Formats: sequence, C-alpha cells, structure tokens
Amino acid sequence: MLGHDDAGDPVLVVDERRRMPGRGAWLHPDLHCLELAVRRRAFPRALRHAGPLAGEVLAAAVARHAGHDQQ
Repeated sequence: MLGHDDAGDPVLVVDERRRMPGRGAWLHPDLHCLELAVRRRAFPRALRHAGPLAGEVLAAAVARHAGHDQQ
C-alpha cells in the first residue's frame, strides 16, 4: 500500500489485515522477492506512482516475517 510519512512523503506500508482503502501490491514475504521487486521498479508501476517510494517499513516487515518462518 502507499502511505505517507510524517513529512507527507510517500512510503510503502504493509496492510497486514488487507483492509486499507486504495491500490495495493502483492509481495511474497521473502527478502529475495522484495529485492527483485525493488530492482524491477515494480512498486511504483503497480501503485501507479511516478517517483521514488521509501520502503524501509516494508523491508522491516518482510525481514520480520522471514525470521518467523525460519524458526
């Protein structure tokens, strides 16, 4: 999902409950898939956003989820 930080800049956010309004993009909870999506610029294209998107929140959520899967 596309959200905004405190400064109003666009950021990628995780919609864990799949309830947020608006356009979203599906991503496997795997760090390799995240790296591939970033390299291919898949998020701006899927979210129809022309410009950079901060993905730190998304990267942290994927890493957290990947850590749970390995236990």
